[in-house]
Amino acid sequence: MMNAEPETARILLIDDDQQLAAMLRDFLSVDRLELETSHSGEDGLELLRNAPFELLILDIMLPGMSGLDVLKRLRQSSNIPVIMLTARGEDVDRIIGLEFGADDYLAKPFNPRELAARIRAILRRTQHVPANTAMLKLGGITMDARTRIATVNQRELNLTGTEFEILRCLLETPGIVVSKEQLSKRALGRRLLPYDRSIDTHISNLRGKLDKAGSIGESIQNQRGVGYMLIPGS
Repeated sequence: MMNAEPETARILLIDDDQQLAAMLRDFLSVDRLELETSHSGEDGLELLRNAPFELLILDIMLPGMSGLDVLKRLRQSSNIPVIMLTARGEDVDRIIGLEFGADDYLAKPFNPRELAARIRAILRRTQHVPANTAMLKLGGITMDARTRIATVNQRELNLTGTEFEILRCLLETPGIVVSKEQLSKRALGRRLLPYDRSIDTHISNLRGKLDKAGSIGESIQNQRGVGYMLIPGS
């Protein structure tokens, strides 16, 4: 029996580089990724409000409203996965983007194969959740991997996809240190790059959301040079 073809995923690219947009549309279509493009932040946000997309690719350098402003406004109402496109060497933009809720980033110029791999890694996170691992609970923290909802004392955490996967990994191994390399492979679908602070930034965001939701006792602790672990409350 033939295997079923993978479903087509709708992706939005917000980037004013029309040549890049045309190239990516053709390249990603081979991987059953349907790319729609917008060349300004304002138009991109309008498209996101009125049509369903599985993922957003967002250039930081946009005319008018910057990509960071788009991301900040988007995160007020949506947890759609976001991959940022940044200028090579612009570490500050990457850090701010991750703090604003981006899931991952790529520096221009990039290999379109790498972009396709990162898209697929993010999209796979919501698929094939075994029933016996769907529900996780530790102290006041509860997570349902099928609905992608995590709560603290019944208050929803409103996590990005990457934050959700990091918390899920830590919930599965309470009291055990998980390396940043493992967290990167699990949450981002890629190896940790040299001098890459993505996981640290996502952890910082996650801690803030746990605190804001009123987490009492459970805490994410850093073991310097090794990784992170979730400490159960007493």
